[in-house]
Amino acid sequence: MSGWLGAAEWAAVFLSLKVAVWATLGALIPGVFVAYALARWQFFGKSLLNVLVHMPLVLPPVATGYLLLLSFGTQAPLGAALKELGIVFAFRWTGAALAAAVMAFPLLVRAIRLSIEAVDPALEQAAATLGANRIWVFATVTLPLILPGILAGMVLAFAKAMGEFGATITFVSNIPGQTRTVPSAIYAFLQVPGGEAAAIRLLILSVGVAMGALILSEIFARKIARRVGQG
Repeated sequence: MSGWLGAAEWAAVFLSLKVAVWATLGALIPGVFVAYALARWQFFGKSLLNVLVHMPLVLPPVATGYLLLLSFGTQAPLGAALKELGIVFAFRWTGAALAAAVMAFPLLVRAIRLSIEAVDPALEQAAATLGANRIWVFATVTLPLILPGILAGMVLAFAKAMGEFGATITFVSNIPGQTRTVPSAIYAFLQVPGGEAAAIRLLILSVGVAMGALILSEIFARKIARRVGQG
């Protein structure tokens, strides 16, 4: 297997895995919170929050990357303040993870929100009448029931993070060994003579990851549907 991909290709694969894992984990807790808020709460600005969450799906990825650069670049006020704390995103792998997390966030939230909306609120209300606070109700009643939705969202977010290109290359560029993920590597290989073979190998890998993610997501979605049907 090690002979199938070259050193540069493996470096891109390992970096993509690193970026995707951190992007998924970084988006998980905010994603659960936002999904729960959109599914269960009524508050001023809910529609605006819903629009902002889904904005990366319709905004050109390059525009999203440029907005991240304007916000977290070392010359931006926020980026400069973070730099003083030793946190740098622009042109670093951490920036690639941030860009991937932003682009994957809507998929994560949507999967979890649908799962929460499938849970009968009466179950949560019953636990609350027994004296449990909201956090305990969520941890003991809601969370176990929405776990398939969380897993489905994480799988989709991971796959999206693995395949993110536009926002990533705009925000962190395409630096070999530092920010060159699999999509960036495919683009780079296509720009040089004789690079088509390496690009095709990485393309096959990308297709495999995407198909596997969709299959797993469908499995989790069917589990949610069965629970709703039994409810």
